[in-house]
Amino acid sequence: MNYPNTQLFIDGKWQDAVDGRTLAVLNPATGQEIGRVARAGKAELENSVEAAEKGFQLWRNSTVAERSRVMRRAATLLRERAEAIATILTTEQGKPFAEARIEVLAAADIIEWFAEEGFRVYGRLVPSRKDPAIRQMVVKDPVGPVAAFTPWNFPINQMILKVSAALAAGCSVVAKASEETPAAPAALVKVFADAGIPAGVLGLVYGDPAEISTYLITHPVIRKVTFTGSTPVGKQLAALASAHMKRATMELGGHAPVIVCEDADIDAAVKAAGFAKFRNAGQVCISPTRFLVHKSIAREFGNALGEHAAGLQVGDGLKEGTQMGPLANSRRLDAMAEFMRDAREKGANVLTGGTRIGEVGNFWAPTVLTNVPLDSKVFNEEPFGPIAAIRSFSDMEEAISEANRLSFGLAGYGFTRSLKNADLLARKVEVGMMWINMPASTSPELPFGGIKDSGYGSEGGPEALEAYLNVRSVVVLNA
Repeated sequence: MNYPNTQLFIDGKWQDAVDGRTLAVLNPATGQEIGRVARAGKAELENSVEAAEKGFQLWRNSTVAERSRVMRRAATLLRERAEAIATILTTEQGKPFAEARIEVLAAADIIEWFAEEGFRVYGRLVPSRKDPAIRQMVVKDPVGPVAAFTPWNFPINQMILKVSAALAAGCSVVAKASEETPAAPAALVKVFADAGIPAGVLGLVYGDPAEISTYLITHPVIRKVTFTGSTPVGKQLAALASAHMKRATMELGGHAPVIVCEDADIDAAVKAAGFAKFRNAGQVCISPTRFLVHKSIAREFGNALGEHAAGLQVGDGLKEGTQMGPLANSRRLDAMAEFMRDAREKGANVLTGGTRIGEVGNFWAPTVLTNVPLDSKVFNEEPFGPIAAIRSFSDMEEAISEANRLSFGLAGYGFTRSLKNADLLARKVEVGMMWINMPASTSPELPFGGIKDSGYGSEGGPEALEAYLNVRSVVVLNA
C-alpha cells in the first residue's frame, strides 16, 4: 500500500504547516520511515481554536436530529472504508490486521450509539415549594469547544470515544492525535468531513505534545479537556486544566490484577487471560498484568499460560496468520529489556520469552514470568507490553489486598466457579472496570474509566455524554 503523508485539518481544510515542518512516521515492523506528518506551530493552533469557536456556535444551535444524521453518515462511511483504514492502522501501529479491523468497525458502532444517545439529553421540571406559578427547570447545554488528546495504542478507538460524545452533546473538538500513528486518525476525521460536518466543528493537529497541550488547555476558548495516556502526564495536564477552571476527563494508566481462584477453570482462564494479555502486544491500558494465582494451581496455570504464549505467531501485522505484532516503538523495547533485567536480578523465573525477536522491527517475544517478587518493577510499574507476571497466594483476602496495593485502579479480572468469590471480587477489588471469567469486553453503553491514579470521568455510556454538558437551573415566575 502507499502510506499517505498526513496533513492538519483546520476549519474544514487539509493543510500543511505554514513553515513546512514535518515529523517522520516509522513502520514498527521494519523500523523504516514510511511517511511524514505535518507539525503544527502556534499559528496553526490559534487558527484551529478560532475555527472551533465558530464551529461550536454553529453546531450547538443545530438540532439533535441534524447532528445525528451527520454522525450516522460518518459511521456508514467508516464501515465502507474499514479495510483501507485498518491497513493504514496496522502499518503505522503494528497490531495484527484483524485487530485493527475490529477497532475500526467498533468505532462505527460507537458513533451510532452516541448519535442516538444525543436524543436522550433530557432536562427536567422541578415542582416549586412556594408557588405553583413558578416554573423550575433544569437545562443541559454543551460545555463548549473541547481539546482532546489521544494516544498511539488505539488511534481510532480512543479518538472516536472522545469525538462522538462531544459531537453528540453539541460541542466542537480540536483533536491532537499521536504523531507516531497519524494517518488512521486523519482517515477517521476525513470520514466526518465527507459526511458533511460543518467547518470548524472538528479539527485535527499534530506537533510537539507539550507545546500543543499547553497552548490548547490554557486557551480561553477551550472549555473541556479530555486525555488518554500515562498517569504522570495526565496529572500534569489535569493540574493545568484545574488552574484554568477547565473541566477534564482523564483515562490514565493501569496495572490490572488477575485473581485466579482455587476453583477456577484453568483452561478457560488461560484462554481468556492469555488473549487479553497479548492483544496489541500488551500495549493496552486494561491489559492483565499482575497474575495472582492460588498456590494449589499456580504451577499448572503458569505452565499452561507459558504454552499459550510460546505458541503465538509473532510477526508483521499485515501478514496472514500473525497473532501478535511488534511493539509500537523502540522505546517499548528498551522498557521490556529493563523490566526483564530487574525481574531476573530479583529472582523471577522465565517460563517463556523474555527477549527481543530479531534485529529488524520492534518485536518482543510473548513472555511469562513466575515466582515474581513483590518488589520487582513489573509488579509495581505498568509494563505496557507482552509480559505476564505470576505470583501465588494462599487466601482471597491476601489476593485482594495485593490487587488493591497499588495506586492504579483501572481494570481487574477474576476467575472462579464460585458465586461467593465472584461477589467478593466485584465488591472489594478497587477498579473502575472488572471482568470475571472473561477477557475485557467493552461496549458503547458501558462506562469506561478508572479510579484512584487511573483517572476520573468516563468515556462510555450516558456518563460520557454528561461530561460534555453544563447543567443549569432556570426559574421563571409566570406572573
